[in-house]
Amino acid sequence: MDLYAFLEALAVVFSLAYVVLAIYQNVLCWPVGLVGAGLTFLVFLDARLYGAMALQGVFMALMVYGWYEWRQGGEEGGQLPVTRTPTRWRFVLGLAGAAFAVVLGLFLMRRTDAALPFWDSGTTSFSLVAQFMTTRKWVENWLLWIVVDAVYVGMLVSQQLHLMAALYAAYLVLAVWGWFQWRSSLKGAGVE
Repeated sequence: MDLYAFLEALAVVFSLAYVVLAIYQNVLCWPVGLVGAGLTFLVFLDARLYGAMALQGVFMALMVYGWYEWRQGGEEGGQLPVTRTPTRWRFVLGLAGAAFAVVLGLFLMRRTDAALPFWDSGTTSFSLVAQFMTTRKWVENWLLWIVVDAVYVGMLVSQQLHLMAALYAAYLVLAVWGWFQWRSSLKGAGVE
């Protein structure tokens, strides 16, 4: 097994553990996710998926932020509860995701040897939106992850990254599970 195959396998293990811990709202998801994102950064660098690679760097920063928010971002510095995405944020996040996808796609197409510039930029952009939503414990993050993960599976298969494609297929299943788990948290809190 070469170095990048080994790193890819480790990235899969840590990344899956991150999502499972996040589904159960366990704050340890964040340090586990930091390791997974760092390893995935290296794998995507080797595969020339630069948007996805850069995304891992931003994920690492968002994971530090999420770690803080989940521990201290609730009322009076307490734990953050699961809530719905505020209406004003839905439009802003959708517009920001689309705009960043176009700008990044043009950059990747014109300035790099990116394998799939617009697919890469779209998944990168909306992954950032979904990750931000996760840090705020907005339940709809799981719906966005479902869409993003489905696109990633096809993109990664096209680049012969079969283990990473399997990881994103697992993410897709986990995102569905996360949606139902977090919806249960909303119902338990009396929010529909």
